[in-house]
Amino acid sequence: MRILMLGDVVGKPGRIALREHLPALRAERRIDFVVANGENASGGIGLTGEGFTAIRASGADVVTSGNHIWKHKEIYNVLNREDRLVRPANYPAGAPGKGMTVAETASGHKVAVINLLGRTFMDPVDCPFQSVDTLLASVPQDATVRLVDFHAETTSEKKSMGWYLDGRVSVMAGTHTHVQTNDAQILPQGTAYLTDLGMCGVEASVLGMDYNCILERMVTRLPRRFVPAKGRGGINGLLVELDDATAKAVHVEIIRIEP
Repeated sequence: MRILMLGDVVGKPGRIALREHLPALRAERRIDFVVANGENASGGIGLTGEGFTAIRASGADVVTSGNHIWKHKEIYNVLNREDRLVRPANYPAGAPGKGMTVAETASGHKVAVINLLGRTFMDPVDCPFQSVDTLLASVPQDATVRLVDFHAETTSEKKSMGWYLDGRVSVMAGTHTHVQTNDAQILPQGTAYLTDLGMCGVEASVLGMDYNCILERMVTRLPRRFVPAKGRGGINGLLVELDDATAKAVHVEIIRIEP
């Protein structure tokens, strides 16, 4: 089985990049299942129902998210309604939506997708390590492929989660920093790992946002509204090939498609 996990989709350019590149990539590489992080897909921050629909229409099987998922309140009902959209599991009980879903590939294989939020320099949420233990205990036995999107700020927290989950999930990939790391690997117990998937958006930017806005704030320290960068976007992610019998990784490959 081949799994593709894609980094944060940023604004309209990121959505267009998915629409332009993902269908062909999926066909050419014979990809069975795609996960994309959509928490910045609508206006550069947050996700709307329209943005979710666009990502799904481009070929993503499940859309994950992060700390910005709450920006547009209309997404609350979408989170409660859509099985293919998840938010970080370790928000307090009562938050809209859920942090894990189980979906099927076209061939009928069940895939569990878990979304977690880091705590270092992030929202003061429940412990992601304890939360993932609870979630993994509830995964149906026939869902042997288990994917984790860990939306976290620091490399140390993401690396720690990788070691914590080695041998317990098929893929542990980080999101949130929008900068793709160069440490794709298979951990000793068979878990594919990447510290950060990067982003789907405009590279001539600062994390997908117009760099002039960012520079003005950096230099003057005055408030400045950030807007998504204009231009053609590319896509970043991780392609993982799994052993069908064990659901462990046998090959990992960085995906980086320029506009």
